Amino acid sequence: MITTAQNTKANRLLMRILTWREDHISERSFLLILAFVVGVLSGFAALLLKFLISIIASTLSEHINITGANYLYLLYPVLGILIVGIYVRYVVKDNISHGVTRVLYAISQNKSRLKLHNTYTSVVASSITIGFGGSVGAEGPIVNTGAAIGSNLGSLFRMSPQILMMLVGSGAAAGVAGIFKAPIAGMLFAIEVLMIDLTTVSVMPLLISSITAATVSYIFTGYSPEFVFDQSEAFLTNRIPYTIVLGIVCGFTSLYFTKVIGKMESLFSKIHNPWYKFAFGGVILSGLIFCFPPLYGEGYEAITDLLTGDPSTLFDGSVFYSLRDNVWFVLLFLLMIILTKVFATSATNGGGGVGGTFAPSLYVGCMTGFFFAYLINTLGLFPGDGLSCKNFALMGMAGVMSGVMHAPLMGIFLTAEMTGGYQLFLPLLIVSTISYCTVRLFVRYSIYTMRLAKRGELLTHHKDKAVLTLLKMDSVIEKDFAVVHPEMSLREMVHVISQSDRNLFPVTDDEGNLLGIVLLNDIRNIMFRPSLYDRMFVRKFMCMPPAKLEISENMEQVMRTFDKTNAWNLPVVDHGKYIGFVSKSKIFNSYRRVLRHYSDD
Repeated sequence: MITTAQNTKANRLLMRILTWREDHISERSFLLILAFVVGVLSGFAALLLKFLISIIASTLSEHINITGANYLYLLYPVLGILIVGIYVRYVVKDNISHGVTRVLYAISQNKSRLKLHNTYTSVVASSITIGFGGSVGAEGPIVNTGAAIGSNLGSLFRMSPQILMMLVGSGAAAGVAGIFKAPIAGMLFAIEVLMIDLTTVSVMPLLISSITAATVSYIFTGYSPEFVFDQSEAFLTNRIPYTIVLGIVCGFTSLYFTKVIGKMESLFSKIHNPWYKFAFGGVILSGLIFCFPPLYGEGYEAITDLLTGDPSTLFDGSVFYSLRDNVWFVLLFLLMIILTKVFATSATNGGGGVGGTFAPSLYVGCMTGFFFAYLINTLGLFPGDGLSCKNFALMGMAGVMSGVMHAPLMGIFLTAEMTGGYQLFLPLLIVSTISYCTVRLFVRYSIYTMRLAKRGELLTHHKDKAVLTLLKMDSVIEKDFAVVHPEMSLREMVHVISQSDRNLFPVTDDEGNLLGIVLLNDIRNIMFRPSLYDRMFVRKFMCMPPAKLEISENMEQVMRTFDKTNAWNLPVVDHGKYIGFVSKSKIFNSYRRVLRHYSDD
């Protein structure tokens, strides 16, 4: 039991350390030291998560029969999301799903602060979810874990909000780098997905944390890439037209993936009883995994098999095992997996599990690329020996990830780093770029950012929008306006004016509802006529404001209203109740302050 005296002693020690740091190490230099520590801790967190998933999955899969149906597939995934649902609801008592979105929210709306329990709860919950067969990935949870490590470490040392944002991005980048052994992709993830600006301040901590986490992973798991890929067939220029078509196919697959995820999330959000959610998600998940066993868990074994060019192993443990040599049924099986993976992922998270969409997007991309080449070869649409199915499976991974994440550079480098497929860099570039451009024609935001974008809470690379996102309504409301009432006489109004520094006066009723405003310029011609003092009342010369702002509106909506009305001051209400006024000058001053703070290199 920690006593009050021990707490006091620890606080004094911390203050001495902080004081020494401020006197001897600049904030920028200390950021690099913290980035290294974050990289080490995030790298070990990634190793722990992979180890736990492997132990649980290997223990449960000992009794799986590869030559026929396995009814354990109906039990394991449901049991996993049940355990995790109880853990989250009764132990964690906080929502830890959608890890990447929560990191984005912390950066945009919560001053880059994440709760301490996020440093470990996502690891526990996702390892159980995936180990028991939940059809999700471990990357979202490890991003949340790494970001929480960076946030809490920075908060411990009382770092500024700007530095804290860098540490959150560094932790997230380290999580990706550690779990995939992909340091460049980790840094690009922070830039493209988390939208951390690439400046002289951010580039070094992102690189240091990513390289450190990847190094930790290499030391303990070896220097081989995450997936073994042997390019036995060269990519020739006559394959480029098919590569372009694959990019378009991957773009539409990404669009399907994103849309279905959104629809399924909306469907689950309408179910308020957690047990009904669990039952609904469990039925969908177990049913799909029983019919299509490759949907079990992260699906990395299926990806490895397809990167060797052999689809027959996908039928292991399936009720359709005997049909694995039928070419047309292989195509149908691949297509059904592509179409149903997103439902299995949504059901896992919606039913109570915790996992990400990194692995599912890679998985669907691999299946899409393999299916595309396999179909072309089966139909005889390519002369000669046909297309290399494993090459196109690799390209599909980059294509769908780029489209789903809206991160083409990360998709390219992640695929290359985790497979060693650098010889296919040109086709990876082609597929990723075309896929991203295709999906951007239909949706502006990625699967992670669309939730925040709908609420206007997304921080982006667009500097004006980013700064407006960082501004809060509470920080720009002015409340030093003298309130008047409609029954007040002109005499009383003149008295109020004489004691006020403002030329604008809100008019409210006895319950505080805003009825209108009085502008000093509008009554200047009558306020010096004593004969009207007891004959004129506020209700006669008040007017309506050009618009009213709701307290819940974000700054982007506020500025649109100002532009539309050409007003300089607008009242703020809370369901009709007067709160105060917002002025353009106040917003501009706050804008310049925030812009200067977050753009300082």
